[in-house]
Amino acid sequence: MRSDRAPLWLKLAAGAGLLFLHVPILIIFAYAFTTEDKSYQWPPPGLTLQWFAVTWNRPDVWEALSLSLRVAAVSTLIALVLGTLCAAAMARFRFFGREVISLLVILPIALPGIITGISLRSAFNLADIPFSYWTIVLGHATFCVVVVYNNAVARFRRTSASLVEASMDLGANGFQTFRHVILPNIATALLAGGMLAFALSFDEVIVTTFTAGQQQTLPIWMLEELVRPRQRPVTNVVAMVVVLVTFLPILGAYYLTRGTETVAGQGK
Repeated sequence: MRSDRAPLWLKLAAGAGLLFLHVPILIIFAYAFTTEDKSYQWPPPGLTLQWFAVTWNRPDVWEALSLSLRVAAVSTLIALVLGTLCAAAMARFRFFGREVISLLVILPIALPGIITGISLRSAFNLADIPFSYWTIVLGHATFCVVVVYNNAVARFRRTSASLVEASMDLGANGFQTFRHVILPNIATALLAGGMLAFALSFDEVIVTTFTAGQQQTLPIWMLEELVRPRQRPVTNVVAMVVVLVTFLPILGAYYLTRGTETVAGQGK
């Protein structure tokens, strides 16, 4: 009889892989509590909560955090609108060049971030657009759209077109059909895509470096602090915040999209 349990060697390999990925993060968390502010010693010479109070009273941290949250929120909103519309067109209609357009949509996230950053910076310079909050938003929206698009197009393709036809036959207009038929079927996919886009935007470094000008998002602030360290444990405390802010949306997206293989009207 064939067993569904994984062999012991595979379990050990999986555990080793998880440790390799996550132990460095746990070490950073430990350094956020260290009493030593000049160097990294292991184990930490002592533990303290003072750096959380120091971080709380640093105005530069709050400014960077506020900018990151605002950029991520607006970039996600733009991505939800454009990604959903593009996914609807790709999933519901057949036209010449559809596959090429689909490739172009996902290209920004497939390319190295430095290529996207250099391209955006060149475009802003040619258009004589000064670097500001909005240039960061536009830069982040280019790859956030891809995340929303991937989630939405998969859900559109699993939602039966007969539901839309039935709604139209019953007298519903386009807006009513979208609100009462399409949106309930794709809502969790959009929410998951929005969460992932928010997390991706919040911790973006490379594209932000080329589009931010003199402004500092939280990841850029952390990079500057590592280059010219003043209080290293403060950087580790901020790193904990970044991990939590990005981990929670990703976890939420996972729970929203699991078990969604069956969608209303599928296969009917």
